[in-house]
Amino acid sequence: MSGTAAVGAAQALPAQQAGLYAPSALVLSVSKGGAAPATVQRAVTLSCAPRPSGTHPSPDAACAELAEVEGEFSLLTTSQPQGRCTRQWDPVVLSATGVWQGRGVSWSTTFGNACEMRASLAEGPVFTF
Repeated sequence: MSGTAAVGAAQALPAQQAGLYAPSALVLSVSKGGAAPATVQRAVTLSCAPRPSGTHPSPDAACAELAEVEGEFSLLTTSQPQGRCTRQWDPVVLSATGVWQGRGVSWSTTFGNACEMRASLAEGPVFTF
């Protein structure tokens, strides 16, 4: 009988952590109208892991801002709006749904009008699209 047979203990490869990350993939939208359902005016996708990407115009800056507030969308707005706005009621709804660092996200907030929204966001990049 001729032939070669490999005999020995099988060795497991070491676990590789390089490809593992907590997912961060979001859909961000700006909608008009206060009564449900509001009409979506603009929407983008934003993925922050493994690297910033998506249809958001500034994914690097948006992911950096979200990392700074640890994914707490309520911290992106200020209770002291910058600037003056009319009291016109023309509601604008911001929303974020998806996953941030492996944790489910379902967030939205309503502003009285677009001026109030811009003044409360203080030009942050996450909802600038």
